[in-house]
Amino acid sequence: MTSIDQQVPVVLALSTQDPSGCTGIQADIEACASLGCHCTPVVTALCARDTRSIKDLHPVPTTFLIEQVRAVLEDVPVKAIKLGFLGQINHIEAVHTILRDYPDLPVVLEPTTQLADSPPAEAESLRDALKSLLLPLCTLITPDLVEAHELAQQGDTLDACAQEILEAGSEYALISGARRTQAHYENRLYNSQGLVKKYQWERLSVLSHGGGATLSASISAYLAHGLRLMDAVEQGQNFTWHTLQVSRRLGMGHSIPNRLFWADRNHSGKRGPGGGC
Repeated sequence: MTSIDQQVPVVLALSTQDPSGCTGIQADIEACASLGCHCTPVVTALCARDTRSIKDLHPVPTTFLIEQVRAVLEDVPVKAIKLGFLGQINHIEAVHTILRDYPDLPVVLEPTTQLADSPPAEAESLRDALKSLLLPLCTLITPDLVEAHELAQQGDTLDACAQEILEAGSEYALISGARRTQAHYENRLYNSQGLVKKYQWERLSVLSHGGGATLSASISAYLAHGLRLMDAVEQGQNFTWHTLQVSRRLGMGHSIPNRLFWADRNHSGKRGPGGGC
């Protein structure tokens, strides 16, 4: 019988149930499985959505969210935690309390606080709760350019936004789409000392949905394998670029990242650019 410490690395993921399969828990499960990890998925909300847009959203009761998370953490040797959509302040408060009991686990936050239409004041309250309660417990936060400006509304430049986010407590911030040209887009990694590294990637023509979830989940998987954060960030970007390169348009809206691209016999195996600049 295999002992616990010889088992596959486990990633605890919290996010929505997205029936289109673009993002949410399915993205976490597929990314983790593709990278040799086992995902223990915790559903934070039920969605009605297609590949174009979200139709409706129903958060799970906070007590049930807590029960899901505690059931996993008290049974399975989790190696990393990935946080996705948390659409209620009660959810954020509950996750904050739980994370404080596991201070040694790396935590990656995909800062999605608004999926369906909600009043601006409500969205702002969620962002404030996320910044004050979750960022101090995070190893890495992975906002895109828009999310970075939403989280750091006092920042007039991207560097200032990153500094404001990091002052809230996260150890690192990876901002995707920091700079775009016709040929490339750039991601930037920051810590409390400032800009750590720029990553330049070939820009793809296909319009996909779910890249942010794939990025945060894949970095979490690499951290669960024991990689250093810098290596996990670079490898996670490389994996995500490949999933987007061969994404598939299965509905009438956005394409869906192919997170199991390596298992597709029709995939050419072309490697994408992965170096920093």
